[in-house]
Amino acid sequence: MGIKLPSGKELPCEPGKPLLEQVGKDRRYLVARVGDRLVDLFRPVDCTEPVEILTFEHPDGKHTFWHTSAHILAQAVKELFPQAKLTIGPPIETGFYYDFFVGDYTFTPEDLERIEQRAREIIKRDLPVSRQEMSREEAIALFRELDEPFKVELLQEMEEDTVSVYRQGDFVDLCRGPHLPSTGYVKAFKVLHSSAAYWRGDERGPVLQRIYGVSFPKKKQLDEYLAFLEEAKRRDHRVLGKQLELFTFSQKVGPGLVLWLPKGAFIRKKLEDFLYEEHVKRGYELVYTPHVGRAVLWQTSGHLDFYRENMYPAMKLENEEYFVKPMNCPFHIQIYQTRLHSYRDLPVRLAEFGTVYRYERSGVLHGLTRVRGFTQDDAHIFARPDQVEDEIVGVLDMALHILRTFGFEDFDVYISTRPEKFVGEPEMWDLATQALIRAAERAGLAYEIEEGEGAFYGPKIDIVIRDALGRPWQCSTVQFDFNLPEKFNLVYRDADGRDKRPVMIHRALLGSIERFFGVLIEHYAGNFPLWLAPVQVAVLPISEKFLDYARQVADRLKQAGLRVDLDDREERVGYKIRDHETRKVPYMLIVGQREQESGTVAVRRHGQGDLGAMTLDAFLEKIQQEVARRE
Repeated sequence: MGIKLPSGKELPCEPGKPLLEQVGKDRRYLVARVGDRLVDLFRPVDCTEPVEILTFEHPDGKHTFWHTSAHILAQAVKELFPQAKLTIGPPIETGFYYDFFVGDYTFTPEDLERIEQRAREIIKRDLPVSRQEMSREEAIALFRELDEPFKVELLQEMEEDTVSVYRQGDFVDLCRGPHLPSTGYVKAFKVLHSSAAYWRGDERGPVLQRIYGVSFPKKKQLDEYLAFLEEAKRRDHRVLGKQLELFTFSQKVGPGLVLWLPKGAFIRKKLEDFLYEEHVKRGYELVYTPHVGRAVLWQTSGHLDFYRENMYPAMKLENEEYFVKPMNCPFHIQIYQTRLHSYRDLPVRLAEFGTVYRYERSGVLHGLTRVRGFTQDDAHIFARPDQVEDEIVGVLDMALHILRTFGFEDFDVYISTRPEKFVGEPEMWDLATQALIRAAERAGLAYEIEEGEGAFYGPKIDIVIRDALGRPWQCSTVQFDFNLPEKFNLVYRDADGRDKRPVMIHRALLGSIERFFGVLIEHYAGNFPLWLAPVQVAVLPISEKFLDYARQVADRLKQAGLRVDLDDREERVGYKIRDHETRKVPYMLIVGQREQESGTVAVRRHGQGDLGAMTLDAFLEKIQQEVARRE
């Protein structure tokens, strides 16, 4: 077996010799994939499996780079704050973090600057990184001696007899690895911010200080990333939601429960109207279901056994327990069961904009993208096995059409297959999985298979969209369910007169309307397309003398079905323009002496500026075409 370099060149592999000595000290080389596992470059290999050298451009290379950076961060903290206790410090999708227990102390901005400077000093030391394997008992003794109780707790719960620790200089950490050969591989390092966290996410546990950071092999990459963060900050839906008066939260109502303000509610209504039209076109029947259900419903579905910690506590009524719904599916099943369906009736497609409630930890709540009460564009399809593939194709076609209408064109598709523990027959799993694969191929979608990542009750296909900044958001999901049809004894009468079990498909296209709305705000940077904008046109008279003409213009636009704001404030027109730019109103029509005499309007487009004078008829034609196209 040889060693494959990133360039594609292959080197002979020498058994028992460290990889670093075989491939050279090119600091673009970060870690090796040996067979199906990742291995530090400073470790020897036996050359019985394929070896591939990975760089920062490879996800596993980036993961290793940020993992070592987390250790550099932890070493910096321990050098400056010896009393700090280490907990965990993983790489994440956009960098890394490390959690520390520092008692009642809270890291200050000045502390973070000192920590970043010390981390850069550790990088300059170019400390070699080494790996040591030892018995679990030896590791417990080591970390007790180092006075690291959280590491001891982790070790005591491990089942492995042998564990590994990594060292760089005087710093030592419990870690599976892999890591970079030395700290000097990191060239650009930035501490981003800190926050509170709970040990193991348990609100009853010790409060920790979490420090986030990011690092790169080149300073230019860090500069580009920091510019990206600034743009993301400018697009933050929580800030824009307040600025544009779209939604709010109230502590009196409760965290994670959204209050939609008039403008936000209007956009949501337009969004739902569009979804409603698409559902009707594609043969869905709209239903409504209650917000609460008896305990027996959730017992039958299995939610009380497997999902109860995410449900709100029970309400007692006439000695019975009721729960607010975390999902809509059991209700749709009850609707399906109101009569016996023939094979000719299938598929039955039931859809609902159903509001559900889930008890999310307060620490994970985040604006609209993580809430406790949200509305799903939820649907359940009950189909015969021979209908399944066409149904999936139809769902994917619908999902892509809707997502593209909102301006998303970049998709990642993942198909999750049967896990080790599952319900249903393997033959049905195979049929469903192959249907997902063929449907994705018929839709022209590239996809990745995630082996064994399906839920215990069925395989699924997920569509991940990428917003204007390239950030991924899991959106549409199509999920087979072999569990609930059994639990609720779902049947249809087949052509042979026998009762058969239908295939049940869960389907959400936007997922959560609240979450999708938050994504839309950031994707558009608050500049909603004309068809969604709550105010499409602002009419701005230059002075009070032209207010009557401005009213005539506004009335004409309103009669044409447009949403208009007549700005009759006694302010200078420059102020009004700046104000409506801030409110991100798509069009402004300025009217004064010249426009009144010629029967025209001076048109401005948000973000573009002056478009010149137009007749009102010409402007109406332009804007109505733009609305119709949903640009």
